[in-house]
Parts: sequence; C-alpha cells; structure tokens
Amino acid sequence: MQKINSFFYSILLTALAFFLFGCEQTDNVETSKPNIIYILADDLGYAEVGCYGQEKIETPNIDALATHGMRFTQHYAGAPVCAPSRCVLLTGKHLGHAQIRGNDEWAARGDVWNFEAMAKDPNLEGQRPLKPGTKTIGRLLQNAGYKTGVVGKWGLGAPLTEGIPNKQGFDFFFGYNCQRQAHTYFPVHLWKDTTKVLLNNKMVPPRTKLPEGADLYDPDSYKDYWLSEYSPELMQNEVLNFIEENKDQPFFMYYATPIPHNPLQAPKRWVDYYVEKFGDEEPYDGSKGYFPHRYPHACYAAMVSYFDEQVGEIVAKLKELGLYENTIIMFSSDNGPTYTGGADSPWFDSAKPFKSEGGWGKGNVTEGGIRVPMIVQWPGNIEAGSETDLISAFYDVLPTICDVVQIDTPDEVDGVSFLPTLLGKGEQEKHRFLYWEFPASGGQQAIRMGQWKGIRKNIFKDSMQVQLYNLESDIQELNDVSAKYPEVVKEIEAIFKQEHIPAEIERFKIKQLGDSF
Repeated sequence: MQKINSFFYSILLTALAFFLFGCEQTDNVETSKPNIIYILADDLGYAEVGCYGQEKIETPNIDALATHGMRFTQHYAGAPVCAPSRCVLLTGKHLGHAQIRGNDEWAARGDVWNFEAMAKDPNLEGQRPLKPGTKTIGRLLQNAGYKTGVVGKWGLGAPLTEGIPNKQGFDFFFGYNCQRQAHTYFPVHLWKDTTKVLLNNKMVPPRTKLPEGADLYDPDSYKDYWLSEYSPELMQNEVLNFIEENKDQPFFMYYATPIPHNPLQAPKRWVDYYVEKFGDEEPYDGSKGYFPHRYPHACYAAMVSYFDEQVGEIVAKLKELGLYENTIIMFSSDNGPTYTGGADSPWFDSAKPFKSEGGWGKGNVTEGGIRVPMIVQWPGNIEAGSETDLISAFYDVLPTICDVVQIDTPDEVDGVSFLPTLLGKGEQEKHRFLYWEFPASGGQQAIRMGQWKGIRKNIFKDSMQVQLYNLESDIQELNDVSAKYPEVVKEIEAIFKQEHIPAEIERFKIKQLGDSF
C-alpha cells in the first residue's frame, strides 16, 4: 500500500511540475513576442540614404539596418502626401477605401493657418479625424497585449476629436498632433497624450522672412530660425524613454519623425560638417516657403544625418537593454521628396533612378512620389544583407504585423502579409495590382500591375485618359505606350472603377469618378 501511495504521490508531483513548467513556458512565450519599432521618415526620397544610392548624404546607421536585414526595392507609400499615407499605413486600406485620402486642414473651423490663433485655441489645430473605433495597427496590438506608442507627427485627428492617438489604439503619444505645426521644428507647444506641453520657444510662424535689409550671407541674420527647444531632440528622448519603460513587456513604437520635411532646421554641428564637405553655397531666401537658410544643401543633408544618428541611438538602446535580438525594426518614408522650401531634390538626386523635381516627386503618383525606401531588420529571423523585389505597399504592413504577432487580420484590409518574404519560408501571396487615388494636384489615379504603371492626371479637368508606362524599360515614366497596348489600358480602367468607393468626406470626393456632392 505504501508503494502504491508513493507511486501516486510521484505522479502527482510530476503532474504539478509539468503544470508549473508549462505555465512558465507560456509566460516565456508571451514575453518573447517580438517588440516592433516602425520608423517613418517624412518626405525622404527613395535614394536619400546610402543603401539606396545616395552619394552626398551620409547615413551609416540606416545603411546598417539594411546590412543586417532586408532591403525592399519595390515598396510603395500609401499616398504621395502625409496624412493619407499614414492612414493607409495604420489601417491597411488603400486610397480607394481609406477614410483619409488627402491632406485636409479642415478650414471650415476658422483661421487654421494662423499660428498665433492655433497656439491659443486647440480647436484650430489638426486635420480630419479617423472615425471612433477604427481598426488601427495600434488598436490590434493593444488587444494582443502590446504596449503601444506613437512619437512624432500624427495628422489624423485634431486635439479635441476622436481621432487623437490615445483614442485610436495608442497608449502613449508625444509630438505634433497637427501637420501645420510641424512646419517649424521650434514650435511653442507639443502634445503629450492629451496634455499640451508648452515649450521655451518664441513664436516664429512658418514663412517668416528675413528682416528687411538683412544680409543673406551673414549667418547671424538667421538667428530667429534656431531657438531653444528642438522638437526632434525632444521626441527622440521620448522614444528612448518609452523603450526603457516597456523593456519588460512587448511593445510597438510608431516613430513618425518629422525629418526631413521642411523647414531647413538642423543642429549646427551637422550643418558645419556638410558646409565643410560641400563648400560654400548660395543662401535660400525663403521665397519658396518655410524658413530661409544660409546653407540650404548643407542643412538638408544635416537633417537626414541627424535623423540617421537617432536611428543609431535607438539600436544602441535596444542592445543596452538586451532587446535587440527580439525587436523588429521597420524603416520607410511617407512619400517621395519635396521640392519646396529650399530643398533641392535634383541636386541630391533624391529619387534616383526616378525623377524627383516638381511634378514628379511628392504630391504625385509617379514613381518618384510614391516609391520609397523600406528596410526590415529582425536578427536571427531575416537573412542579413538580403534584398527583395516583391511589389508591396504600406497597406501590407498591418497584415504582416498581424502575422508576426499571430493574430487575425481584419477582413476588410487591402494588404497581404509579406512575412513569408521576410522569413524566406512559405509561399508569398502577391498583389495582382496596387492602387492609388489622390484628390489633389489636379486629381490623380494610379495602378501598378506587374511591369505596367497606369496613371490618370488632371481628372478634375475631366481628363480620364490613362497614360501607360512599362517600368521595365521606362523607369522614369517618360514614354506613354497606351496607344500600343489598348487591352492593358482597358484592364486598368476596369480596376480604377472597381477599386474606388465614394469618399465620405467632401474634400476627398472626385465627381469624375462618380462621387456625389
């Protein structure tokens, strides 16, 4: 009897040990969920970092992400401008289905471009809001047990609306709620969650010109454009702090830096570095918007290199905390390079091999306006130094992250997961086409379908003609071959009609596509 009791006692102990060990394993699985950091540059061209061919601006830390991860050569932004591109990224829906399809400053509220008025009245800040309950990446990851944060530029809902980050799936927010406020890197305030944080900067509204009679060649003439508290530095501190505070649980950080979007404002040490590298240059007088600068080329390069330095600091922090091996870092840009405010994209060849000057870069559905750099690093999971020509877009990021975290992707998204490509395992689903529409810049639509790129321009002028380009032989979209391939044009026209759902917000409606006003 004693032996039998001992036997059952032994079994009981074994079962208890297995139960405890199993629980411990479950906990480890939970805590081993990968952290995810998505870094989104603002107006960074396809070729403005070294690993994509930049020859003048130095970006060793971003290049290192590619060295240790995967570089995408055919990745596309959600839109050719800020707010809609971010909406596509966060919701997984392309511009024919997205809530936000263009930049809408919501002018019906009042004098929304009056920076003094905005400083006093938050009702004048911000852009059109996302709807309550929108299924964003942040909300999906919150439900999966992640701590979620966004730092940088939001642009998807004014401060007193349901569109703010804290009501759209993010536990933490710090930065610019309003895109217009980001037209200076020395704002008088930023937002921390729902609290307005006043900064020690005097009010210098964007487009403030040099004093009359100022010497354009005297650096002292530009003193009002470099003040006390530099927003990119404040935001970087919050990113590093978020990582530190959440090191013991899985986290998602969406770092939407405003760099290198104009204005030209960068730390002096970096500007001096590039002045020495580039030599003397002609000043920018502010006539094309934003602020003037004594050394525009040097300052633009300085902004990108300063941002690159911040990427290096993030990687260093992950290594310091022992999180590096279990963190996915994604890096991209919200659209192509700009051509205003003293930026000189042709000088940097910012969208190489595509055209980047006015009419070809930001604000256009041409390749220079929407094809963007994309790097993903995940040590031990993604082959170091690998490259893919998979045709992908912002709306693929949400389903990919869902696959990484092993949660269901919402049925209504337009994207497909590119996790099989990242891991080099399984069969990769591919898009038959990618779709864009843009209710600005004359009204535009675009389709990428294999080698073909179909574009409609000047839709507002009732121009529904499809221009067709073979990207394999005409990467700069210079030779319209629509007359030679009517069957391809017909297929693209059918997709244009199929993928457009009438916009709910009047600003985004296109009557030529059948939207009623």
